This record gives sequence, structure tokens and C-alpha cells, in this order.
Amino acid sequence: MSGAGARGWGFADDRGVEAVAPAVPARVVAYVRAGAALLDLGVVPVAVYGSGHDGPEPDPAKDGGLAAAGVPYLGPGRALDEERLRAVAPDLVVDVTYDGKSPYAVDEGLAERLGVPLVALSVGGELPLGEIIGRFGALGAALGGPEAVGDGGGELAAAEAAVRAAAGAAGPGVLALSGGGPEQVHLARPGAWPELARLAELGVRFLDPGPGPGANWLTGGWERAAEAGPELVLYDDRAHATSPVGRVPAGARLVPWSPEVPPSPAAYARFFRAVARALEP
Repeated sequence: MSGAGARGWGFADDRGVEAVAPAVPARVVAYVRAGAALLDLGVVPVAVYGSGHDGPEPDPAKDGGLAAAGVPYLGPGRALDEERLRAVAPDLVVDVTYDGKSPYAVDEGLAERLGVPLVALSVGGELPLGEIIGRFGALGAALGGPEAVGDGGGELAAAEAAVRAAAGAAGPGVLALSGGGPEQVHLARPGAWPELARLAELGVRFLDPGPGPGANWLTGGWERAAEAGPELVLYDDRAHATSPVGRVPAGARLVPWSPEVPPSPAAYARFFRAVARALEP
């Protein structure tokens, strides 16, 4: 069941849970990443909340157009004040899931206590990027957004074509990373991140971070990043991540990358266009 019908509204999320409501939800509260995607799809949340990485103020790297649209931020999800959430009178909570079992940023019990349905959509590496975008498009359409976006439409397709053209036959070596402090860096395993996996399919030559523990990241000292010899570094620009400036080879080009890009065609198109520009000789 998806969308509105004679028996009300329903949407099956990626945990296999059916969210139901008497009518199409009009007051959506969302994890900031999901909320930014819904905004791109024409559904304006009444409020958003952060994750355990976030603080009392919204992270600009995750915000998308939410601040400009005047969408209030309620604080980090696991520390959400129940009365503050109740005050915005939500009729749907939208989160993401990495394991297909649990919402990532909000306490599931909080939504239950409010009697509000919860939708959690997968953003993990087990799904290709097109499917992730398509699921958010389906939710946006079910919530009355102007249209279902499907696999990304023309804007994202054009950005992907630009990446393919710029990557060429033997483009620069690319390393994606997240700074974990002055002594530590997390090197991304590209296949674990849907947008990085898609860039690799388009011809981007990612550098292998090497063997070791960690399904998504290989963690070590900053010398590991320097030893890889990247010509282009995609660096985590979220507020909690350490800047790579002065910690990677001086000649490497730097492109900001949020591991939490809003799952919308517009947001991924912006990121892919930035990568395409950096790949050009």
C-alpha cells in the first residue's frame, strides 16, 4: 500500500513496516538528511532533527535548502525533547536506515509515544544509488509532492554524463575520507557508499584504502592518506569532521563531500557536477 485510498494513507518503508494514517500526512518531521531530500521533491517539512553527530544547531553540510525555507531544527534526534516535538504536531516522522531494521537518528519509541507513524528509508550501501533516490521520490509523491522523480531525471543524468566525460580513460586517483581528529582519518571504501560506487561506475578511479577492519571505512593515521598519493580528495565537510588541509599531499585538489548527501536528484547532481569540474585537466 502506498499513497491515499478509501482506507486512508499508507506507505511501506524499507524495514518492511507499513506506516498508516487516516489521510495524507501534511505535517512531516524528518531527520535533516531526509527532510532536505523531501524539500527538493516539493514536500516541505514542518521541522527537522539531527543525529548523534549533530549538536544544538543544524549542520550546514546536511541542511540543503532547509534553513532558507525557514524549516526549524529541533536538535539532535536521540536527545529530542518530547514536548518540543509534540508542540509541532507532526503526523508523520521520516528517518533513514542503514541496516534495514532500525531508524538511524530518532528513538523509535518517541514516535510510538506520540502515536505518530514512522517511515525509515534505506540509504546504505546494499542498494544502488538509483534505487535510493527512487524510494525517496516515491515517498515524496505519496506525500503529495509535485511528481515522482524515479531514477533522477534529466538534471542528474546530465551531471553523470559530465562525470563520465571528465573521468576519461585514466583520470586522477581519487580518495574519499573523513577526518577523525588531528591524529586519525577514516578512508572510505568506495563500494560501501552508493554515490561513490556510482562515480566508480562512471569511470572515476578511486584509490583502494587497503586491507584492514571496517566495512565502510579504514581508520588510521593521516599518513595513510598521504601515502595513498591522491590527486583528488573528496573530504567529509560535515561539522564534526576534521579538515584535510595540510594533512594530504599539497597538490591534491579538494572537493567537499558529505557522506549524508540528501537523497534527491538535485542534491546528487550538485555533488556530481562538483566532482566533474575537479576531474577536468
